[in-house]
Amino acid sequence: MLIETEATPNPATIKFLPGRIVMDGGTRDFATPEEAEISPLADALFGLGDVEGVFFGRDFVSVTAAPGVEWAQLKPDVLAILLDHFSAAMPLFRPGSAGGISVPPEEESFTDDPADADIVAQIRELIETRVRPAVANDGGDIVYRGFDKGKVFLKMQGACSGCPSSTATLKQGIESLLKYYVPEVTEVRAI
Repeated sequence: MLIETEATPNPATIKFLPGRIVMDGGTRDFATPEEAEISPLADALFGLGDVEGVFFGRDFVSVTAAPGVEWAQLKPDVLAILLDHFSAAMPLFRPGSAGGISVPPEEESFTDDPADADIVAQIRELIETRVRPAVANDGGDIVYRGFDKGKVFLKMQGACSGCPSSTATLKQGIESLLKYYVPEVTEVRAI
């Protein structure tokens, strides 16, 4: 089995491509070792001690190194864990009962005004068809969090979270795109 790697705009994050589907649907972002306990793979990666974030996309795993950690030392260990996991066809998540399932709260989400339903639908469509695929290419994801008085609120995940160029991407790329197609948009903010 060959696992390819790609650099991302975030120098602390590398995108690992195992050549197979990682998540059938959606994405999953792990920002702490405690969050990672539900996934044997994410838990093992955090267990290295030098990992600050793990993100599962459709066909990739993004791993963010802790500050001061050199990828030259960390990369072989990450590759070994990924190879073991995917070669053994291990499950991505631990089995559990309904009592053990907890859904993290939607932090800093806004309730959209029903009067803005058409605007919100246009924004969501543009994010799904134009923005998310581009962001996924860089090893991350972007999640819509709300629209209020011309402002669009988005959450950056994976390689995009904490990336030095994420502000430029948000302002020059995403904000420009949304303003062009949806004139009611006046600003885009990361939360």
